[in-house]
Amino acid sequence: MINCNENVNTELVARIADIFRQFGFEGASLMRISAGTGLGKGSLYHYFPAGKEDMANKVLLHVHQWFATHIFQPLEQENARDALALMWRAVEDYFQSGKRICLVGAFALDATRDRFAAAIGGYFSRWIAALDSALQRAGADSATAGILAQDVVAGIQGALTLARALDDAECFSRGLLRLKQRVEDQLPAASPPVPELNAAGYRPAFPVFSRG
Repeated sequence: MINCNENVNTELVARIADIFRQFGFEGASLMRISAGTGLGKGSLYHYFPAGKEDMANKVLLHVHQWFATHIFQPLEQENARDALALMWRAVEDYFQSGKRICLVGAFALDATRDRFAAAIGGYFSRWIAALDSALQRAGADSATAGILAQDVVAGIQGALTLARALDDAECFSRGLLRLKQRVEDQLPAASPPVPELNAAGYRPAFPVFSRG
């Protein structure tokens, strides 16, 4: 049971997110949410005065904030190739190697989408834009980066759906590897690191071996 105090808000939102993943927005009744969180309806309305729709909005914000911190901002601001490598690891970890569905994607597939169109569209639009930016900084031309960014995000969602449909998490991992390889194939080879200056101010053309 979650203790009813203001410090558990993040934990509570994460718990409700898992209930939405399991039952969907429509199937997640207040009774199920109460049972899953250990909180009575009165306590739930204390945290979410507008009820279940308020819960869903906070859950979507919680998901977006996680992706902003771990995926979007690195893609937008950090070394492009490092950010791409981080994205693959973060996606694999967040979706538990295909065992965890994308809640935003699930909301986008049914009538729930119309209620939360701005949050759902904002999540996917920012991911595509951030990835597009990183791909261009990594050397892809604008047209290639735009198409590839959309295909990667769509491919991740498709791999999650297939893994869920076939009850085979490896489908997700294999799909992710193929997407990663496609991205690498579209980018120019990374430049080798520039050798550091030695004490004399020169960059050695050949490795220097010490004599033992």
